[in-house]
Amino acid sequence: MKALGPIPAGYEAIDGVLAVAGRPVTEWVEEAGETPLFLYSADLIRARVAQLRAAMPEQLALHYAVKANPFGPVLELFSGLVDGFDIASGGELALVQAAGIASARVSFAGPGKRDRELEAAIAAGVTLNLESEAEAWRAIAIAETLGMTPRLAIRVNPSFDLKGSGMKMGGGAKQFGIDAERVPALAREIVAAGAEWRGFHIFAGSQALDASAIADTQAQAIALAAQLAQESGIAVPHCNLGGGMGIPYFPGDMPVDVTLVGERLAEQFAALPDELRETEFCMELGRYLVGEAGVYVTRIVDRKVSHGEVFLVTDGGLHHQLAASGNFGTVVRRNYPVAIATRYGAEVEEEASVVGCLCTPLDRLADKAGFPQADVGDLVAVFCAGAYGASASPSAFLGQGAAVELLV
Repeated sequence: MKALGPIPAGYEAIDGVLAVAGRPVTEWVEEAGETPLFLYSADLIRARVAQLRAAMPEQLALHYAVKANPFGPVLELFSGLVDGFDIASGGELALVQAAGIASARVSFAGPGKRDRELEAAIAAGVTLNLESEAEAWRAIAIAETLGMTPRLAIRVNPSFDLKGSGMKMGGGAKQFGIDAERVPALAREIVAAGAEWRGFHIFAGSQALDASAIADTQAQAIALAAQLAQESGIAVPHCNLGGGMGIPYFPGDMPVDVTLVGERLAEQFAALPDELRETEFCMELGRYLVGEAGVYVTRIVDRKVSHGEVFLVTDGGLHHQLAASGNFGTVVRRNYPVAIATRYGAEVEEEASVVGCLCTPLDRLADKAGFPQADVGDLVAVFCAGAYGASASPSAFLGQGAAVELLV
């Protein structure tokens, strides 16, 4: 029997049924009219932001990485909770604009920005985190055509990465950012071209649970920003330190010690070099802010036994929860936190695999794990579904379509 990942704090049972936002999930399913569906708890999101604010130095700004969950009501909620938003496409720019978020609060990173995306961002007053020298000159030329002053920052490809991170965004050859040794010359050229200089974006990795490693990487990022400022002779108005803080998904994972991260960052801020005395710093977080606030709910439509193994077949699957299936960058498949929502908290009675409705053996939400006995009609909950779920999964595969999403 394989272990399941840890269920996040903040969830309880009402009469033996998983509750989200104080109501049994059966009621949310009835309200939605169908399964599968994603439920995002506004209270859990607010609590996570408050916890982070309390742990971090007061002068640190918090940004929300829209790619984690771009659902409109979630963006509207974050508008009143965070200081800025980081997008990665023209489509995400349209989403934040539709949510009523001021473009001055938005920065745009990501390689391969098309001219129409650059034009839309410049016209709106969004800060561009430049990924190459060529992108810089395209942005400046487009701004000249528009008769506008572009807001430009440089995304730096540092020589270091975030140790233990699930995805390494820095160190060595990368499609992200501009190699650090080339940054000072480009910064001087951007200022000379008359652009509004916005500083640096230094993102070394994501989904790390080791607080010491995160703190060490932040210290390296601050030192690098100071070095680049000194070498370029240009002040740094703003520095995005990236994110990096992950959430526990798998058996044995432990939450990040945010208190330690905050204490170490406060020490860094208290000893800033002269080049960074006036710099505004921010952290860019997505998964950490919203991931544990989301639950994916799917219904069992068949229970079958094959060669002695129990399979609980649901109406959901990897087309909505690619990461939980183990097909989103995971080398060795391990179980997410999964539960029988309509028998929440009941004792383990059998070993079963929870599988989806797609015609592929990859569609597996839980593999040979312990559950109370479940049958057709029971609801299954996949936790840690608030980030990289609905928008990062192939909902069009086999014509299945999108799941319902609710902010509750």
